[in-house]
Amino acid sequence: MSVGFLGVAACAPILLALVLMVWLHWPATRAMPMAWAACALIALVVWKMPLGFILAATLGGFGNTLNILIIILGAIVLLFSLRESGGMETIKQGIGNLSDDKRVQIILIAFLFSAFLEGAAGFGTPAAIAAPLMINLGFPALAAVMACLILNSFSVTFGVIGAVVWFGLKNLTPLIDGAISQGVAPASIPNAWGFFELVGRWGAVLNIAPIFVLPLFVLCFVTRYFGVNRSWREGLGAWKISLFASTCFALAYLFFAFVLGIEFPSLMGGLIALAMVVFAIRKQWFIPPETWSFGPKEQWEAHWIGSIEVQSENHVHATMSQARAWMPYVLIGLLLLLTRLSSLPFKSWVMGVDISVSAILGYESVQFSIKPLYLPGIMPFMLVALLIVPLHGMSWKKAGVAWADAFRRIKGPAIALLFAVALVEIFKQSAHNAMGYPSMPLSMAKATADLVGGAWPFFASFIGALGAFITGSNTVSNLLFSEFQYGLAEQLHLSRQIIVALQLVGGSMGNMVCIHNIVAASAVVGLSGMEGAIIKRNVVPMLIYGLSVGCLGMLFCYVLFPAIF
Repeated sequence: MSVGFLGVAACAPILLALVLMVWLHWPATRAMPMAWAACALIALVVWKMPLGFILAATLGGFGNTLNILIIILGAIVLLFSLRESGGMETIKQGIGNLSDDKRVQIILIAFLFSAFLEGAAGFGTPAAIAAPLMINLGFPALAAVMACLILNSFSVTFGVIGAVVWFGLKNLTPLIDGAISQGVAPASIPNAWGFFELVGRWGAVLNIAPIFVLPLFVLCFVTRYFGVNRSWREGLGAWKISLFASTCFALAYLFFAFVLGIEFPSLMGGLIALAMVVFAIRKQWFIPPETWSFGPKEQWEAHWIGSIEVQSENHVHATMSQARAWMPYVLIGLLLLLTRLSSLPFKSWVMGVDISVSAILGYESVQFSIKPLYLPGIMPFMLVALLIVPLHGMSWKKAGVAWADAFRRIKGPAIALLFAVALVEIFKQSAHNAMGYPSMPLSMAKATADLVGGAWPFFASFIGALGAFITGSNTVSNLLFSEFQYGLAEQLHLSRQIIVALQLVGGSMGNMVCIHNIVAASAVVGLSGMEGAIIKRNVVPMLIYGLSVGCLGMLFCYVLFPAIF
């Protein structure tokens, strides 16, 4: 069959998911099983994969999903434990008391605190936590959701302790190993992890412009569409604190990406920048001369307001000191550093516990592995959730409520993720077929290379955004398209690490229009029927993001670094 036909056939399951979720408004829990079924059927009929192989790949995908689900469960357990202990209320009041200026609160919560949450948890957690917090500080629900979604983008590149990279790009491991064994890869890339770290560094560099532009854009956007005077200029009035926050975050982000690796840039960048900006606010540095706020609630438009009642700061009562409230996050950062630095013995200890299944149903290429102690969902999230009981003086009964609520919350994401990752595994294993065809991702790569040609670096990030838009996850977007992007780079003789980095960054920018995150965040704050309006407005900053990294991609691939692997 022709390359074009194979490329179209490989795209069909993804297009089906897009149609079901966007046009027919199906939830991912229904759409992804249908997309998996379509993928399995195409693999069977077009690629002539044995039925047993397709079943084995599906089971392998289900097994690999456990890694993501444990991380999500741990993050939710931690969040609900803080909710039950009163720690989250204390943190909320502490941030609200720093400044009454809503522009400053956007920087603190939607930008820096959300970046920390993304680095620690991801999977929509930042918007789900930050948006309600902002409502309780006096934000319209629509403004809170849009600000959180737009600014929860560049931090997604290194979300979930770097799982977006090291798990999302894991399908590239055999390709990298092959390039190394054939002498194609340079000596600076000793293994797949070395390639992942290089991709992470390029991703950090590509994100620098958005780190400075998007926070200031959001400030202007909020004052223009939600302010009394409908003024862009009022947002610019906070440019000093915005640029200071961006500088603090960018420096920490780059340092951790280049020095300590892919697991820490968002987590530690958000935490360090938050501490520095809080210090500057207390010293009254870079503070706007006039305090800006929304007008009286009576003047708000009806569609701005969710079903959750907006409370004033006077209704929020601290139940403990700020130090005690923040201690769980401090412990998380400390435990992650101790168990992720290769220079310390703890990393090898936690990685030593490995549960794996090889040759599923007798097919040697299909396997899955889980390192439970290395997954942040167990250590540190679940461990710290248990420590919250003595740290915050919480009863074990309340702890039980938090854990029970977390298990109930995980059901929906579990179904969608099981079939999304199973679909990805079939994509991956489709290279093993009776017809000698290239795998599904490589077929898409060949077809796209013929169609787009050398302009691909400009468009590469939008494929990542499409994946995040469809699946609700940059991690799953990378699982779907990283092999496609790598294969396309080979076809066009472009830098593999830069093109894969554009995929990584593209999935991050797609987070702001991601259906899953928009629905989840809107539900948390009580907005109903505004998902389409949110996507429509958030497309503008996403396009700004995509155009900036696309231009940089062309510059890097053809002018500055045309010869690198």
